Amino acid sequence: MKGKFFLDTNILIYSFDLHNSLKRTISKKLIKNALSGEGFISFQVIQEFLNVSTKKFEYPMNSEEAKHYISKVLFPICKIFPTEELYFFTLEIHEKFKFSFYDSLIIATALCANCEILYSEDLQHNQEIYNLKILNPYI
Repeated sequence: MKGKFFLDTNILIYSFDLHNSLKRTISKKLIKNALSGEGFISFQVIQEFLNVSTKKFEYPMNSEEAKHYISKVLFPICKIFPTEELYFFTLEIHEKFKFSFYDSLIIATALCANCEILYSEDLQHNQEIYNLKILNPYI
């Protein structure tokens, strides 16, 4: 894995999946690589992850567990925060490529972080948007 990469929320969620060991293993490896310095997430990914992990996990995280994960994993790799320019760029991507607003926001944040790869299960595998390639790591 060379160059900067961005992790979509589903990668973080699958790292806790007790029923799919392959996805859990791949996800944990991607997160470990992100923590080494080349991987990124955004404020949106943190919000989406916390929403799922505290309500929808088989064993939902309590507040202390969530705070620990924020400190040890999420904030160390969170590099993109909202700006007016980010929202303008998101709207351009939304209009040009017809992605949902939230998918456009993920793509815009990955591009703003100068990432070469966006790991996501939710978008089209091998699609390129500007200089960003979308890869489904589970294929």
